[in-house]
Amino acid sequence: MLTLLVFSLSACSLFSQKKSRADLNSTASAEQLLRIARNSLKHADFEEAIKQYETLEARYPLGRYAQQALLEQAYAYYKFDEPDTALDTIDRYMRLYPRSPKMDYALYLRGLINFTRGGSIIDKVFPRNFSDLDNVRQKEAFHDFSQLVTRHPGSPYAADAKKRLHFLKNSLGANEINIAKYYYKRGAYLAAFNRAEYTIQHHQGTPAVIEALQLKICAANKLGKKDLANDTLRVLKLNFPTKSKFNCDFK
Repeated sequence: MLTLLVFSLSACSLFSQKKSRADLNSTASAEQLLRIARNSLKHADFEEAIKQYETLEARYPLGRYAQQALLEQAYAYYKFDEPDTALDTIDRYMRLYPRSPKMDYALYLRGLINFTRGGSIIDKVFPRNFSDLDNVRQKEAFHDFSQLVTRHPGSPYAADAKKRLHFLKNSLGANEINIAKYYYKRGAYLAAFNRAEYTIQHHQGTPAVIEALQLKICAANKLGKKDLANDTLRVLKLNFPTKSKFNCDFK
């Protein structure tokens, strides 16, 4: 009987808490809703935070609180592992508030979501090299961070964006050379040559350029273009003399 009584009292207390929260939300101001959402966000209750942000936006669609709520809602979706919805929310924010003073943060968050966006469940259990994954989201992240650095060079997020841009540039170059190697190992020498040439033209200053020059030499020789292979070898010796001796067994 005592156990049942304790359970009943606990249930009543829980019901009372839920009821009081519901009553508060139904009469809360935009500022109060934002405070409640932020508190949920602080305690990593992202689902509840999202719910509060959505309530605020629906009940008070105009004004600075709704604007701020939309941006914070995008972050909550990102932390809740809902990247597509997070990106949609950011895009909506950028359309609604194109002159927002927090556009630098919106661009940074958009880039961060694309940068950290996971692949399939297999990729999460058995992670591959970043450059082996679909490079569409890498290019999107590169574009977002580039926009941030170009349009808001004084932003507090610009320094980190530059570091990520450097990483992405190297990764995108590595991705291109991996594709070129794939063609080469399958005997598609012209495709390998063209991909290596593309890498050299579009990824200057990255480690991939060295392998691209080497692969271009090997592919040119396979295609019977000895003069082109020799010209490329001279470029390799001139710019990277320690890398001029290699074999064509690309791994």
